[in-house]
Amino acid sequence: MNNNKTINTISALVLAVFALLTLFLSSSILFDLFGMRAKEGSYVWFIVWANFISSILYLITSFGLLKYKLWSIQPIQFSFIILLVAFFSLYIHVENGGNFEIKTIYALGFRIILTLLFYLFIKFNSETWEKYAS
Repeated sequence: MNNNKTINTISALVLAVFALLTLFLSSSILFDLFGMRAKEGSYVWFIVWANFISSILYLITSFGLLKYKLWSIQPIQFSFIILLVAFFSLYIHVENGGNFEIKTIYALGFRIILTLLFYLFIKFNSETWEKYAS
């Protein structure tokens, strides 16, 4: 039982760190902090915005994970949907000759998979949360 609590806490902290990193990187591009726009090359605005919104949703989810709240599945699910829409939009953008970096595709794919893994983790572990919820 205590092992489940430890795994849940570690997962929440990993998600929070990922969220803060995503928030820093996306906001640095959006608000041109530290000259990040020039360093990033051909970034795609709607992907940066999708990452920014997802980072906030990740933070909300990690808080819900720490508190064992069943609603924590909703922000991660919404983030997953946003990222899928962004992915298909990126596909259309690329097919229409839009500028992009190949690392954008890899990073977005990684983010989608990671988001899906966190969604599944919450979905399959939320049944045991009633014991730990405060």
